[in-house]
Amino acid sequence: MSTNTSDAAESRAVAERAREEGWRKRSFMKELFGGRLSLDLIDPYPAQDPDEAARAAPFLKRLRAFVEEHVDGDAVDRDRWVPESVLEGLAEIGAFGVKIPTEYGGLGLSQTSYNRALGIVAAECASTAAFLSAHQSIGVPTPLVLFGTEEQKRRYLPRAASGALSAFALTEPMVGSDPANMATFAQPSEDGSHYVLNGEKLWTTNGPRADLLVVMARTPAREGVRGKRPISAFIVETAWPGVENGHQCRFMGLNGISNGVLRFQDVIVPRENLLWGEGLGLKLALITLNTGRLALPAFCTAAAKSYLRVSRRWAAERVQWGRPVGKHDAVAQMLGRMAAETYAMEAAVDLAAGISDGKKLDIRLEAACAKLWHSEKAWELVNDAVQIRGGRGYETADSLRQRGEDPAPLERALRDSRINMIFEGTSEIMRLFIAREAVDQHLAVAGEMIDPRAPAGRRAASALRAAAHYAAWYPSRWLGWGRWPRYRSFGALATHMRYADRASRRLARTIFHCMVRFGPRLERRQAVLGRIVEIGCDLFVMASCCARAKKLAGERPDESAPTELADQACLLARRRIAARFREVFRNDDVSTYRTAQAAMAGRYAWLEEDAE
Repeated sequence: MSTNTSDAAESRAVAERAREEGWRKRSFMKELFGGRLSLDLIDPYPAQDPDEAARAAPFLKRLRAFVEEHVDGDAVDRDRWVPESVLEGLAEIGAFGVKIPTEYGGLGLSQTSYNRALGIVAAECASTAAFLSAHQSIGVPTPLVLFGTEEQKRRYLPRAASGALSAFALTEPMVGSDPANMATFAQPSEDGSHYVLNGEKLWTTNGPRADLLVVMARTPAREGVRGKRPISAFIVETAWPGVENGHQCRFMGLNGISNGVLRFQDVIVPRENLLWGEGLGLKLALITLNTGRLALPAFCTAAAKSYLRVSRRWAAERVQWGRPVGKHDAVAQMLGRMAAETYAMEAAVDLAAGISDGKKLDIRLEAACAKLWHSEKAWELVNDAVQIRGGRGYETADSLRQRGEDPAPLERALRDSRINMIFEGTSEIMRLFIAREAVDQHLAVAGEMIDPRAPAGRRAASALRAAAHYAAWYPSRWLGWGRWPRYRSFGALATHMRYADRASRRLARTIFHCMVRFGPRLERRQAVLGRIVEIGCDLFVMASCCARAKKLAGERPDESAPTELADQACLLARRRIAARFREVFRNDDVSTYRTAQAAMAGRYAWLEEDAE
């Protein structure tokens, strides 16, 4: 068992093998990055199945009542503990099995209903909601439903639905976003009846209190298994000998979560607990995360709504210099953005959930974009909310309560919100993931042409294929009508849809220009790729806002508020998009990179003098 650090090429190879191969279904975001605004995929805006919504309604009502009576977010934050009685109560009403099929003891509800359930809990306590999300979104239930055998499902899903807490163990002390260096190892027994698991996992959410785990571990390289260092997934019970809880981690926020170090010492894992197959663990993880990532945007949206409620009440009630503070332009600008972008968050996450429920489209890019956009937007909004409330935003809820004031928990929300840009894929990794998928169609055509490792003959053949392809493709990304009267069914929002149509073609051209200009160096120009991704995310949000407003206008023709909010959200997005287009090639990236390298080399160490 080698412990040598993998090189960059091996890390890329591991990541590439884990990607879903091909696009068997259409994808709105994939086509958008390719220069096509395929509104037929999102308009009409997806509607929740009425029968499923009716089945979900009693559960959501019970859940809301339970949360209001039994969940105290401030107490959880103060005590650093979600009471066992709360977890047991949530299990009793079905919250641990929202998406688990009914034949295995779950509620069998949709992603849309699951998101609403998470939002109800998260609005009161993000730590408590994290238990449910880590358990169902990436814990045992989802990978088991997607990849488990019938025997595995019947053995473990009823337990998970009834409250046996689960967790997902991937990260290690020396392994974060690059799993090629994974050290946890599962050695098959000589008779093939079991594996012997050894290793250590870090930052396993739910881990210290979990009954069931999905554990990622390396398995031996052998014929029929792809890769030099294959990674496999196993269902592990924490009650088994050799599974140990190590250090309990403490964080800036989410004080009530159960997160820590797990150690495995000669743990006997039956062969029948292998999920999917040897060498398929990382692919299983990424596919699971495609829909699992939709939970976090639901958290962020629920949180944004609470920020908006607290902020607009304060802006209307608090008087300074003879006027409510919301009448002062500096505060009004923050509050206006908050209202528009909270609407945008709900529009985008509900659209992504609806696409997931429809099962007709590939969701990987939409889920990744929602995770990236919502986590960063929630951080901006909670920062604004704290600023609007001033000292009362910075003061703890307990202190406010003791002074007889409204105990709005914005200080806690600020701490809780920060992690969203880190877990389930950091913002930087999400940008790289989305960028890799965005350039996939170009790599399929011209990948070997720009690959210095490819033989000369294959590079030449690739160049000929690329020339033939782009001779037709490139002009088509200039042609197309994105002006009046197209999209007039969107009414007052038609101008935004026309802009999105034109911008999608410009985005596709820009991606092509980047590949021509940077060639194989493009993968290292992560700031450039990040701007491309941000443009795509904002276009997705614009389309979501307009499609949702059109749907709501059809249902309530006398109500103009959704159109007003969609219009403002699109105006904000367009300003960001224009800036990103300007900055793709006109930026300070190279000089900033040089400065960073000099700093790491100690050239500016004098600047750190007197630092404690």
